[in-house]
Amino acid sequence: MAEKTDFRTIIISDIHLGTSGSKAEEVTAFLKRYSCKKLILNGDIIDAWQLKKYGVWKRKHTLFFKRVLRMIEQNNTKVIYLRGNHDDFLDQILPLRLGKLFQIRKDYILNSGDQRFYVTHGDVFDSITTHLKWLAYLGDIGYTFLLWVNKQYNKYRSWRGLPYFSLSQKIKSSVKFAVNYMSDFEEKLTELARSRGCDGIICGHIHQPAIREIDGIMYMNSGDWVETLSALVEDHDGNWNLLYYNEVLEDERKSEVDAPFRETGFRVVDKQVAFTGLMPKQNKRLG
Repeated sequence: MAEKTDFRTIIISDIHLGTSGSKAEEVTAFLKRYSCKKLILNGDIIDAWQLKKYGVWKRKHTLFFKRVLRMIEQNNTKVIYLRGNHDDFLDQILPLRLGKLFQIRKDYILNSGDQRFYVTHGDVFDSITTHLKWLAYLGDIGYTFLLWVNKQYNKYRSWRGLPYFSLSQKIKSSVKFAVNYMSDFEEKLTELARSRGCDGIICGHIHQPAIREIDGIMYMNSGDWVETLSALVEDHDGNWNLLYYNEVLEDERKSEVDAPFRETGFRVVDKQVAFTGLMPKQNKRLG
């Protein structure tokens, strides 16, 4: 078994436990491979919207939380669960602290080196979710259908011997409304970070992993565990990476090839984020 990589911070969001599209087994395997001092669950971990209607809670969803509890028990990992719009039932108990190592909050200030990051799920600036909730539910139904189409499409691609392709991500990136929404979302959240006296914003919500600078504020999005299977990680020198779980390499791991993850690195150069491409399995310091 490969040696664990230890991080200072791991941030994951949008697992949507309770839905058929949730990659619960993959995110649990991810947390088994990587350890951390602080784990931030940045919203939409449980999808209460779908559980109320046609979602199903399965054993693999419970195993995710068992893994989180084991991280607390074995590694003294501090876990911070931030509510999202799909797990807004947590509003009834916020804020909640259980001992020194587990708390549920609405938002969080994270110190990283000499920088401060405002961490929030991101739905606070989603006017559709906030003011027209019935329309948000309708959009959720449409998105669920899109994920179902994506699943069927990739079954066909697998049958043809073709690699996985996110049809849903491609459609979203091609629709002008969706592109404009994501751009406005990012700009509003960076403005929020600035108003809080922070150097950056860390969010989820829109299922689009990213690390980049916007008007002098660092914007980071942890992505999701429905489509992109991504997480934000901070090493012990304060450098941030995006990690993507790779299904193809996971299959190879089951064939005794010890490389189940693809790491994608970013580095800040002259106030711009430069993509460094594929990185080897070991963690690398980003300049």
